[in-house]
Amino acid sequence: MNILCIGDVVGKPGRKAIEALLAPFVKARGVDAVIANCENAAAGSGLTEPLFSKLRHHGVDAVTLGDHVYRKRDVYPLLEESDRVVRPANLPERAIGRPVSLLDVGGVKVAFFCLLGQIYMKQANSPFAAADAILGQLPPDVKVSVVDVHAEATSEKVALGHYLTGRASIVFGTHTHIATADECILGGHTAYITDVGMTGPYDSVLGRDKKAVVESMVTGMPFPFDVAERDARLSGLLVSVDPATGAAQSIERIQLRLPDEAGQSEVGHESA
Repeated sequence: MNILCIGDVVGKPGRKAIEALLAPFVKARGVDAVIANCENAAAGSGLTEPLFSKLRHHGVDAVTLGDHVYRKRDVYPLLEESDRVVRPANLPERAIGRPVSLLDVGGVKVAFFCLLGQIYMKQANSPFAAADAILGQLPPDVKVSVVDVHAEATSEKVALGHYLTGRASIVFGTHTHIATADECILGGHTAYITDVGMTGPYDSVLGRDKKAVVESMVTGMPFPFDVAERDARLSGLLVSVDPATGAAQSIERIQLRLPDEAGQSEVGHESA
């Protein structure tokens, strides 16, 4: 079973990259399931139901989110109703959305969930305890599990990778938007990478207009951080998993580039 995990989809450039590049890659490489972090899909912050539907149409099978999970209020019904999208599992129990879901991939059940880091992030419960609770309640016939660790600190991501070794099939990091070169298979079982990278405009500072971000850092003044426009790329991690055991067999970093003319962006911003 080939599973593609896609990093933070940022704004219209990221969505355009998905639209143009995903289906051909899935066909060429025999991808069976696509799981994408889409918490930055709506103008760089949050997700909406119409955008979720478009991403699904273009080949995304399941969606994970992160610290911007509730940025768009119109996503709440989607979080309550859809089994193709999960909110961070270590939010309070009463938070809207599913902490974990099962994806049927050719008759094989694949569990997927995401965890928020605690270091330099918004307040959340222990991601270690949340992972224990979810993995402990999965039915015995669910051998394949995919975990998105949406965290700032590399140390916390690496620690979670080791903590979940032998218990999860894939642990992929998101949030920092910069791909790391440490992909590996831990303990002969768990595919791991600290950050899979951003699917969005790379002529930028983490997907935002580079001039505005630099000016803000130089002057110490707030500027609107509009979503950048150029050099859109799709970044992901392709993992081959044995469906009988849940063990990862191979791992490969993926980055595909979209021609600039196809990656123009709408304006969406946050203040510095």
